[in-house]
Amino acid sequence: MVTFPNCKINLGLRILQKREDGYHNIETVFFPLPFFDILEVISSDKTDLKNTGISAGKTEDNLCLKAYYLLKKDFPELPQIQMHLHKTIPIGAGLGGGSADAAFTLLLLNKKYDLKISQQRIFEYALKLGSDCPFFIINKPVFATGRGEKMKELDISLSDYKILIINPGIHINTKEMFQKVSPVAAKKSINEIISQPIETWKNELVNDFEEIVFLQHSQIKKIKKKLYDHNAIYASMTGTGSTVFGIFNPSYETNLPVEKGYFYKWINL
Repeated sequence: MVTFPNCKINLGLRILQKREDGYHNIETVFFPLPFFDILEVISSDKTDLKNTGISAGKTEDNLCLKAYYLLKKDFPELPQIQMHLHKTIPIGAGLGGGSADAAFTLLLLNKKYDLKISQQRIFEYALKLGSDCPFFIINKPVFATGRGEKMKELDISLSDYKILIINPGIHINTKEMFQKVSPVAAKKSINEIISQPIETWKNELVNDFEEIVFLQHSQIKKIKKKLYDHNAIYASMTGTGSTVFGIFNPSYETNLPVEKGYFYKWINL
């Protein structure tokens, strides 16, 4: 059985408070994009994962395998499986590719082996794998709070625009960024800002991680500036980086220069 995990971008990301459990309370809008990895699962005599395309890192750390073993604990009848993950979504990039792969593994195994796990329970398994994994169970635009697991679906569409995502090939450690960020109470909720005309987002819709990441990696800051220089309506880093995206009018033909070693992708919604 084959499935196609997609990525996401964050429309705004505020870090509001450090929690006693070590996590942070945030607010953000998770917005899914039609840009996909490919995941295949077949029954086998040995559980293993084959990775093609972009490297997903050490096999033993892969979230797809962790998702399998998480279910295996509660469903010992699950057979051994062979997973083939073909990655096209950059990793350590703020696009949620690894989280999507994990969430889609849970959904695929539930369907393929008829485990009859409810959506709420799948959601709970996903949260054990990562704070943004539950989003990919819903996989619709949401306003997210708490760790990112408290979600309210939004009636928001960017179908009148096209999006350019640029990744400079820099791997950002999410845990490290959260350790360095300073929580600040938001004066205006992202949920309110996102309901305004998109032209107002530039001055109000903020990603709190940009300040830290831009200091460490000036080339990421330059990408955002370049997108605005080439008439992006809105541009931002997504998640903890390193991907930056720009939202453009669909008729706009940009001659934005391509940097060697960078990943570029236009997405029509």
